[in-house]
Amino acid sequence: MPKRSELKLTKRTVDALEADGKDVLFWDRELAGLGVRVHTTGRKTWVVQSRGPGGPKRVTLGRHGELTVDEARKQAARLIDRIKRGEDFSAAAPEAEPTVAGLAERFMRTHVERHLKPATASAYRTVLDKYILPALGGMALEEVGGAEATALHHRLRDTPARANAAVHLLSRMYTLAEAWELVPPGRNPCLSVRRYRTRKRERFLTPEEYRRLGRALRQAEDEIWPPAVAAIRLLVLTGCRRGEILSLGWDDVDRTAGDLRLRDAKAGPRMVPLTRPALRVLDAIPRSGDNPWVIAGQRPGKRLTGLHHYWRPIRERAGLSDVRLHDLRHSFASRALALGESLYTIGKLLGHTSVATSARYAHLMREAEREAAVRVGGSIGIHITNGRAG
Repeated sequence: MPKRSELKLTKRTVDALEADGKDVLFWDRELAGLGVRVHTTGRKTWVVQSRGPGGPKRVTLGRHGELTVDEARKQAARLIDRIKRGEDFSAAAPEAEPTVAGLAERFMRTHVERHLKPATASAYRTVLDKYILPALGGMALEEVGGAEATALHHRLRDTPARANAAVHLLSRMYTLAEAWELVPPGRNPCLSVRRYRTRKRERFLTPEEYRRLGRALRQAEDEIWPPAVAAIRLLVLTGCRRGEILSLGWDDVDRTAGDLRLRDAKAGPRMVPLTRPALRVLDAIPRSGDNPWVIAGQRPGKRLTGLHHYWRPIRERAGLSDVRLHDLRHSFASRALALGESLYTIGKLLGHTSVATSARYAHLMREAEREAAVRVGGSIGIHITNGRAG
């Protein structure tokens, strides 16, 4: 039987318990038979021990953190009663080694779904289901080392961005596994994986391409779901992200202030100035009394959740087969630079949280400055170089 203890097991006391060189059991002074095992890795598990007609039995209840102190007490009290009455049940099997699949589910449930946006959660789930879990899901966390992480990365070498994304996600999972004391510190298998070099794709619409896109949108009005056409126009005119426009409610359109209120923007709530062209697009969207969304879906009361299906035929008609929806946002920034706006102002328009994010467009500013220098130098040079402009 457990020794009589002077320690009352509470969340605070259990959190503070440490093992010194080997696993240690600490027993509760209030409920005889309830204990917590502290492992050398820092992991803590609730256990119950009592004596019945067939002798002593010890059962593992679950991990501290996943099982609260109150839950552990209630389960322990019921289990002690069953043991004393001699009920025929087998003690719980030793706790299984945590696997990559188990870590993935906990990572998604307790971190991603609570702290990240639905679009990010969906992207993470895709990477897990397609790449990480088929390769590593059944392995214990301790079995995955640098060789396994490198093999996963190499297997996706034909798509370097996906390869890097898979390793990045696996690394984040192991970082939290360390914080949750599932693996010892410094056990992240991705630290030695050398990421592939990738080049950010940049595509900006020219004035002629804007004209072709406008013509294609007009032609699509009678063939494609009208709210989808309106959404694409708003993306072009505001520089907003796709999700920001699709999640826009009519209550977010502040005509008095002349702003769109983006409540769920990527970097937090922000205001987007409404221009006359954007207002004309909004005015042309029919409103339904039972649908609060600006970009209504085809089901009553619902919003549109995707645009790619509608964008493909429009871009093909405009001769822009290599242009993604997100390139419309880049093009907005490019046009702002061409009109002389600063990187700071462009960052505000796009909702960037730091100037560093907007700095990706700095090379466009340098190109604009170079073109201006050529024009100015040419106009001056003809007067001071013996009549030759070149």
